[in-house]
Amino acid sequence: MSATRLLVLGVVRAYGRAHGYLVRNELVSWGAEEWANIKWGSLYHALRQLDKDGLLDHVDIPEWPGRVDYFLTDKGEQAFHEMLREALRTPEHRPDLLVAGVALLPALTREEAISLLLLRIEALEQEREEKARFTARAGGGEAPEHFRELTGLWVHAADRGVEWTRDLVERLRAGAYVMAGEPGHVFGGAKVWENPTPA
Repeated sequence: MSATRLLVLGVVRAYGRAHGYLVRNELVSWGAEEWANIKWGSLYHALRQLDKDGLLDHVDIPEWPGRVDYFLTDKGEQAFHEMLREALRTPEHRPDLLVAGVALLPALTREEAISLLLLRIEALEQEREEKARFTARAGGGEAPEHFRELTGLWVHAADRGVEWTRDLVERLRAGAYVMAGEPGHVFGGAKVWENPTPA
């Protein structure tokens, strides 16, 4: 899964219909080049590939030669939710997927977001236990002794991941952020996250 694909689908979905320049400007306003490993030159390629894959469809704009507007297909809507859920529930050692998922968090209902984050906590706790067992074996001669430092780093990262995720779950339970199905969230001048249809 690619953070770029998830973010592009999320922005197009939020606007209902968007051209490449609009998608780029939105992601720039989020600072995505800093945290999502987006290569701006590949953004238009991503739009074309998502179109080719059937996740987006497009319409040419005769008034503006060369401009193409994209919108999500039903398949794209399904893929967006699958990618977003995966980004939130599955611990990755690549932070770009998690941060893309967090950036698009309001696309989910509050209940679903909490449930996915709880799955993430379970996976992190399991990973922490596995790494701790490996650390114990490393001290017993099965692996070089200095590997304890590597596994110590992994355990520490899992601990911090659990702590951060628990804090986010508590904020969501307390009503933080406007989530899907809740009134009042405006983004890019359009109501967001409500499965917009193309104009």
